[in-house]
Amino acid sequence: MAKKKLTKGQQRQIKANHDKKLHNKVASSKVQWQDEDLGPTMQGTVISRFGQHADVEGEDGTIYRCNLRRSISSLVCGDKVLWRLGKETEHSIRGIIEAVHDRDSVLSRPDVYDGVKPIAANISQILIVSSLLPAFNSDIIDRYLVAAEQTGITPVIVLNKTDLLNQLNQQEQDEIEQQLEIYRAIGYQVLYGSSQTNEGISEIKAQLSQHVSIFVGQSGVGKSTLVNALMPELGLMTQEVSQNSGLGQHTTTVARLYHFNDGGDLIDSPGIREFGLWHLSSDQVFNGFIEFEQFQGLCKFRDCKHQSDPGCALTSASEQQINPKRLASFQRIIASLGDNKLTSRFND
Repeated sequence: MAKKKLTKGQQRQIKANHDKKLHNKVASSKVQWQDEDLGPTMQGTVISRFGQHADVEGEDGTIYRCNLRRSISSLVCGDKVLWRLGKETEHSIRGIIEAVHDRDSVLSRPDVYDGVKPIAANISQILIVSSLLPAFNSDIIDRYLVAAEQTGITPVIVLNKTDLLNQLNQQEQDEIEQQLEIYRAIGYQVLYGSSQTNEGISEIKAQLSQHVSIFVGQSGVGKSTLVNALMPELGLMTQEVSQNSGLGQHTTTVARLYHFNDGGDLIDSPGIREFGLWHLSSDQVFNGFIEFEQFQGLCKFRDCKHQSDPGCALTSASEQQINPKRLASFQRIIASLGDNKLTSRFND
């Protein structure tokens, strides 16, 4: 079948788009300085990443927007870099990042388009934020704990919006506290916070001191409002949970690193409504449930699925050894490993 002939208007639009791309290519090429146009190599920290640009904090504390060398395959908030300052500013670009130091740690998430995608680097502590609104969800917490255990970064659980506890009946309050007690019994630290009443804010701030930390959690749990309470001078934009969907609305769009005056750094990152773990093996998920370690290799069959398999050491364990809620959560995660769900949507 013959191709449909383009109208003159369509042809003009195609040419205009082509010319625009050429213009943008020429403009961007002007920012690619020659060596003689650049100053000496300096150390810096990536404060934020914007596509092909990044904000780098120099040793003097000043932030410079920089281009990236084509040889840099991965760059995220928190990376330590070598960069050079341009002798002249080009289109608001002040310099260029030459190389990235090896990372002490990296937090990643799966993405159906990009594979395993790094979120932030060189962090020493992950604060897993949950809340009473839109709903307390221990499955989300368990997924983040598995991800944290894979990286070796210390996780801390934060229950936010505690000012809303009086909106729950006593049974609902008891169920949440019982779930948090499960995490304490395993060995995880649990903190409480409210940006409305400032309850627990000083304790959270003390926990963040002397660490490079990152807040993670389901959309709408109030990560940005917590950051505002911890650093009121920032005035980060926040939005209420949608009354229609019950889901958090988008506020944070890119990860950014902030400094506390009393020491410690915090990376405020975009939230995701579902933290997929389909890039992990069942053994890696097993290792992410730290209380399961004593049962490693004790199942009757090496390929045990830990569901209704005969001789499964986990399902045979008593409630004193493994809490049934944690076992059920583990089984749900294992069952979901084959689901390649879209996890690249950011919503905070």
